[in-house]
Amino acid sequence: MVVWIREFLIGRSQRVRVGRHYSEELRVTSGVPQGSVLGPLLFLGTSNKKLDSLQMIVINYKKILNIKDIEKLHTDLDRLEDWAKGNEMKIIPNKSKAPSFTTARVKDQLNYSLWDQKIFEASCCKYLGIII
Repeated sequence: MVVWIREFLIGRSQRVRVGRHYSEELRVTSGVPQGSVLGPLLFLGTSNKKLDSLQMIVINYKKILNIKDIEKLHTDLDRLEDWAKGNEMKIIPNKSKAPSFTTARVKDQLNYSLWDQKIFEASCCKYLGIII
């Protein structure tokens, strides 16, 4: 089984098509094939172990009640950057959102960033196809 999965993951290449024009083919050295049946399972199997080093998963962050909670989230964002770099994954900050769910009126905007790029606040977000 291990040999079969290894063969499934190595020696892959990709290219982009725009209209009738194709880009140069490039070798893929990391990640799992998008659109494959095994892709989500293999991604979870490899990423969950590595993500355990984060004290909190950013997407599931619970409450921010005080300045310590904000600092902890910033620390986790820094750890997420390190994890992504170490695992050759890209997280695109301008495609990320920082939703805030509260009944209180927030006076100050929260400033979150990845790779020195601001993550913008949003009143809702889409997560696994569900609008939250």
